[in-house]
Amino acid sequence: MRQAAIYGKGGIGKSTTTQNLVAALAEKGKKVMIVGCDPKADSTRLMLHAKAQNTVMHLAAEAGSVEDLELEDVLQVGYGDTKCVESGGPEPGVGCAGRGVITAINFLEEEGAYTDDLDFVFYDVLGDVVCGGFAMPIRENKAQEIYIVVSGEMMAMFAANNIAKGVVKYSSSGGVRMAGLICNSRNTDREDELIENLASRLGTQMIGFIPRDNMVQHAEIRRMTVIEYNPECNQADVYRELADNVINNKNLVVPTPLSMDDLEDLLMEFGILEEEDESIVGQKADESASA
Repeated sequence: MRQAAIYGKGGIGKSTTTQNLVAALAEKGKKVMIVGCDPKADSTRLMLHAKAQNTVMHLAAEAGSVEDLELEDVLQVGYGDTKCVESGGPEPGVGCAGRGVITAINFLEEEGAYTDDLDFVFYDVLGDVVCGGFAMPIRENKAQEIYIVVSGEMMAMFAANNIAKGVVKYSSSGGVRMAGLICNSRNTDREDELIENLASRLGTQMIGFIPRDNMVQHAEIRRMTVIEYNPECNQADVYRELADNVINNKNLVVPTPLSMDDLEDLLMEFGILEEEDESIVGQKADESASA
């Protein structure tokens, strides 16, 4: 059984990418479990065709404690016989959502959710947070493979570099390794070249490039993955290729994060910072003209 965690900047498309990847793996006959590590509980909705799955923390609050739950209370089976669990968290502004991740993973272990027939477990982790409970898949050596969803946007690359620093920190105490970058395209200039370059400097690989395609949104509206909604389309083949790359991936490394100066130099090399500076100057000029 291989355990992998998916990290990345908030809003970069981690949950969508993870579920489409898992659907492609399931289509190939792989047995997979998704553990949603986000209080929004949106890591399994496309697999279950549901708005949101009942979470471990919500059900534990209703039952009185997590000890009063059974595995079948929190684990549902979705597309391709994929096992689906959501950790959940407290109400917004109350308590620590990271505790929900710790509670959920400990509960799954104690209740025997990690069965011998599983080929993969994927942890879909909130935002780019690699501290507290959200670092558990790395810190506790649960996930050996860390994939980062990124794009050619500046802040997405900053987040990827910071996550790489977290992998380095915890690599010395366990087997956690960087497994690759997944570029979820935003149609920025020379995006594939930029992320390939970033991956090389981090000592890893761009394991998948996902072009922007409205088919993803069409499927999401129907609470489905592209693999299930339109299996004959080109975008479905993109996710199948990503699944093949993950299955065959042997390139697990301790990354070499960039300094802030080096990262900014890379962005300047590809013209990103210059374009943003020009945009800001142009915006201020327009504001002055209309004043």
